[in-house]
Amino acid sequence: MLWYHQTADEVLRQLEANEQAGLAPEEAARRLQRDGANRLNAKKKKTALQRFAEQFKDFMVIILMIAAVISFVVALGGHDKTEFLEPVIILGIVLLNATLGVVQESKAEKALEALQSLAAPTAKALRGGSVQVVPAADLVAGDVILLEAGDFVPADARLLESASLKCEESALTGESVPAEKDAAAQVEENAPLGDRRNMVYSGTSVVYGRGRAVIVATGMNTEMGVIAKLLDNEADEQTPLQQKLAKLGKTLGIVALGVCAVIFAIGFLSGMPLMEIFMTAVSLAVAAIPEGLPAIVAIVLAMGVQRMVKKNAIIRRLPAVETLGSASVICSDKTGTLTQNRMTLVKAWAGGEVEEIAGGESERIQNLLRLATLCCDASIEVQDGKETLIGDPTEVAIVAAARKNGIEKAALAADCPRLAELPFDSDRKLMTTVNRIDGKLLAIVKGAFDVLSQRVVNFDERAAAEVNAAMGEDALRVLAVAVKPLDEAPENPTSDQLEQGLTFVGLLGMIDPPREEAKQAVATCIKAGIRPVMITGDHVATASAIARQLGILTDGTEAISGAQLAAMSEQELNLNIRRYSVYARVSPEDKIRIVKAWQNSGAMVSMTGDGVNDAPALKAADIGCAMGVTGTEVAKGAADMILTDDNFATIVSAVKEGRGIYDNIKKAVQFLLGSNIGELFTVFFSMLFWRQSPLLAIQLLWINLVTDGLPALALGMEPVEKDVMSRKPKPKNESIFAGGLGVRIVLQGLMFAALTLSGFYIGYTVGGSIEAAETMAFLVLAVSQLFHAFNVRSTHSLFVVGLTSNWYMLGAFAVSMLLILLIAFIPPVAAVFGLVRLTQRLYLIALGLAFVPVVIIELEKLGRAIYRKIKK
Repeated sequence: MLWYHQTADEVLRQLEANEQAGLAPEEAARRLQRDGANRLNAKKKKTALQRFAEQFKDFMVIILMIAAVISFVVALGGHDKTEFLEPVIILGIVLLNATLGVVQESKAEKALEALQSLAAPTAKALRGGSVQVVPAADLVAGDVILLEAGDFVPADARLLESASLKCEESALTGESVPAEKDAAAQVEENAPLGDRRNMVYSGTSVVYGRGRAVIVATGMNTEMGVIAKLLDNEADEQTPLQQKLAKLGKTLGIVALGVCAVIFAIGFLSGMPLMEIFMTAVSLAVAAIPEGLPAIVAIVLAMGVQRMVKKNAIIRRLPAVETLGSASVICSDKTGTLTQNRMTLVKAWAGGEVEEIAGGESERIQNLLRLATLCCDASIEVQDGKETLIGDPTEVAIVAAARKNGIEKAALAADCPRLAELPFDSDRKLMTTVNRIDGKLLAIVKGAFDVLSQRVVNFDERAAAEVNAAMGEDALRVLAVAVKPLDEAPENPTSDQLEQGLTFVGLLGMIDPPREEAKQAVATCIKAGIRPVMITGDHVATASAIARQLGILTDGTEAISGAQLAAMSEQELNLNIRRYSVYARVSPEDKIRIVKAWQNSGAMVSMTGDGVNDAPALKAADIGCAMGVTGTEVAKGAADMILTDDNFATIVSAVKEGRGIYDNIKKAVQFLLGSNIGELFTVFFSMLFWRQSPLLAIQLLWINLVTDGLPALALGMEPVEKDVMSRKPKPKNESIFAGGLGVRIVLQGLMFAALTLSGFYIGYTVGGSIEAAETMAFLVLAVSQLFHAFNVRSTHSLFVVGLTSNWYMLGAFAVSMLLILLIAFIPPVAAVFGLVRLTQRLYLIALGLAFVPVVIIELEKLGRAIYRKIKK
């Protein structure tokens, strides 16, 4: 129903409402029973048990569970109780992984809770002819409500009366200036929400004036309810890292099952005992799957998140860090995100040259500021060094500019008392006060130039019009000031008395200015290959001017309005999405269209914002960033990341950190998979050649979880590479093994297998027993992987990176080596792991073989460095 397109009488008639008496209490109760409470619906929450159960759907987890069951069955058939350690350890890993997953909450659930908390708790409504304070949840369509400055609007309503009414609607529309409301305004049929001057909306607030309105929609039928439905319908998407790890798990699981089948066939045909074949198959499954990878990735992400907190960025979902680091487009709201969300007087003209407002202006400008300040109701109170801004933002900007020039509003008002006034009226577009200044009466008028200029006599209209136009082109909001001497103060002032025959004083230009740090942040984004896009509810001219100042709107890109966007089909938008850098006067649905069009073009989209109107797009984006200070709870609940300082520049730091974290995760994956594939090749080739596994299942588990685990975590603590923000974002569908990483992992796996099998052969021929051979193989594999962790730290040489640039790695190496020595040299523990004492010669050979990866990888890095130098 287009309530804004109807007259007040038509709306009252359709709602069967009475403007003077309101609804009868009995009728209100009946409607409440029929329509339901004035609150937003919430999804039924999943129980902790349901969330826990969902963690076991992962393919890698399923394979591990199967391996644990097989291992448990084999242990039951054996006599050695230590065999139960293997299934216990596997189950422990699975449970740890599930627990980490349970603690993460649903974005939609939090967003809806935040929307509910934003609702006004009470409202003043006419019931049975008297004004009553009614719980907001009990309001119904047809209720007549009274509004005044400071009130939250409890539901969508059509205005019946208004007196200088202004509403703060930035949370819904993105407008930085309060919207002027007029009950008598005639609104076009397809007017956007920001232009519906005869309506007030749930979740907004009254900042000036008063009004009376009849409620037309409550609960989920309000504009905020529409947003809630958008949030409710927007499905949560897996981040690329989640998708890649899930795919990796499936691949490794299938490989493990395939190799197990081959080994089972070889063993069966060779006449090996059935239980021994099962144990070997389980060993191979354990070797193929990096059991600790999900937990290690989660911990690396968590450590990165802790670092980001120190840089004013709170991550609400761990995997979102990687997505942020991959962002190729940042769609940013303007108001409060790229701008300061505080109207500021930046230019003034009183004849002569236009002056910048910085303090210490000319006497002409200071006189203009005095007069304008006297014609303001706003004030700035300072207590304990903290400013409190009271009143209309436009008037606050004037009072603040006067303060810069040493003109205090309170002292000025005391010296020049106000004797009469004509409040601002949206029809007149003027405000007038009568003040006694130096013993003389003076009417001071401020308002729109095009209106005030028609009431001024004997002034250089062409010069003033040129300055007004120039300020307008800079997207400044311009106010004109004029005066009129009076003989006496009128008892009942009228516009004809005070606002005709005026003397022009000057023009004031103000704007919601860009953040100082935002321009540098935008430049850094562009250098990093990230496309910044402004999406705002403001007008095209204002948005374009700010975007040009920031470097967002450049030659070759365009600005587009919501109306133009609405006229485009999805196909047209998808084809032309890269042309537009600024979207103005847009709706919440438009924001989702823009985000999805960028996503359809292959971009990884980050959306920043602070208002209710931003929440659906924040949720639809690959990663949503909400403002922590000015942001609504709705936006925070829908976002993946919250910026605690509301600083656009913080996004740049977060992107840098995200890229570094993803690099470190790739290093951990490279290290773990290289180790696991080495174990896989070792067991496979040993079975193929000798019909004997060189490593027991419990030894493989120890290496995977203890020996490999700590260095992998230390790799997650590597400092971010210095050139990380000079790279282009990685493509959305780029494999985690891109750039030759997959080939390097396989080659490193073959290297580990060759070294381990060499150790196994030497141990058997020199040591004289299979136990000595297994011990030798275990030591070579475990220690060589510890040394290899230093290789993975960087693509640059260890001599360039330095051993002490990551103390965590040195600590991990020391602890892991100590654990290896403990199980190798403490007899009771060694017995559990099937290890025996070796000769000093064999220990030295094992150490020498283990150090070989450092030599090989350093030579490979040197070769690549020489090749790059020659290529340049």
